[in-house]
Amino acid sequence: MAVNISIVVGNPKANSRTRKVAEDAMQAIYGDDAVVNVVELSEYAGGLFDWGAADVAEVSKRVGESDVIVLATPTYKATYTGLLKAFLDRYGADQLLDTVAYLVMTGGDKTHALAPDTGLRPLLVELGASMPTHALYAVMDESPLEPQIEAWAEGARRSLAAAARAAAAVR
Repeated sequence: MAVNISIVVGNPKANSRTRKVAEDAMQAIYGDDAVVNVVELSEYAGGLFDWGAADVAEVSKRVGESDVIVLATPTYKATYTGLLKAFLDRYGADQLLDTVAYLVMTGGDKTHALAPDTGLRPLLVELGASMPTHALYAVMDESPLEPQIEAWAEGARRSLAAAARAAAAVR
């Protein structure tokens, strides 16, 4: 059975390198066993603060129903973008229970490598999401990116396997 994944891209620029890193990371973990829905928040920027915006409400619902949510953002002011924050503000406390979340952040160097885990992870905990592994922080100036993504994915696959074993033990 295919995993339903939503990649939510908080980059103000559509089709960004941040999106590509998130897509490559999910491919490295799930391969072809996933149905991927990419949400470019730049396309919804005009309605993110309009609580009556039907298109934003629909995409929020679709993302909330995903098995896996990937939150991808460039580093902005040492943390994530306002686009991503505005989107996540649409969810209430514990509204993402039973949802696995991965954090993907890109930056120019390792200066802010802890930003996704120290800045974005607490917000996802508030929303109830489960994050089985540390965030992927991709340094965009280090080419090629594939070794960074694969090293992260190897750890993420181990974390997923451990979570599956723990869930099976509870049943």
